Amino acid sequence: MNDLLSESVYFGIVISLIFYWVSLIISKKVKLTVCNPLLLTTIFIIAVLLVFHIDYDTYNYGAQYLTYFLTPATVCLAVPLYRQFEILKDNVSAIMLSIGAGCISHAIAIGVLTIAFHLSPELKAALIPKSLTTAIAIGVGEELGGITSVTVISVIITGLLGATIASTLFRLLKIEEPIAQGLACGTASHAIGTSKAIELGEIQGAMSSLAIVVTGILTVIIAPFLMEMIR
Repeated sequence: MNDLLSESVYFGIVISLIFYWVSLIISKKVKLTVCNPLLLTTIFIIAVLLVFHIDYDTYNYGAQYLTYFLTPATVCLAVPLYRQFEILKDNVSAIMLSIGAGCISHAIAIGVLTIAFHLSPELKAALIPKSLTTAIAIGVGEELGGITSVTVISVIITGLLGATIASTLFRLLKIEEPIAQGLACGTASHAIGTSKAIELGEIQGAMSSLAIVVTGILTVIIAPFLMEMIR
């Protein structure tokens, strides 16, 4: 199977798009939190690769072209932010304080976990940028000496988890303020969480987009200090 597909530029792209389309249909019909389209797509693709014994490199040979759109897609998140600029301007202090608190909480959590499980310096460095969007996380992880594959996996899991449980957590904790919802999604689960925030509303999407950028900047600044503290 690998020999048959190894030279195909279309295999990875086609199955990714097909499974995402199927996942969207399932998500709309079932309407359960766990039926997040991105989560379902990931599960479907992993299942196909395992069942047909297809190497990841064979799949990624075509799927990598979708990855090229990751950075421009992230930049496009500035559009809802621009539309909600007045709300940003009126709440700038609260917004920056919230994002800062989220980054500090993330740093503390990573520090506690890495010390508790006696992780190697490479794994510590790989996990620090887990709440950043992939384009930023990979660069931060590499600069800190982390394992890139672990960074990517942690970013994906963080994003999918945030997008999957966000609505449920908001209901349980009675968080109804759109600004707070958006900031939580963007700070904790980067671009994937932002996709969920956009579903919740334009204000949520705008605040989540802002949180991605500010969280990235703050994490780049504090990451080296955090790495030194948990060595």
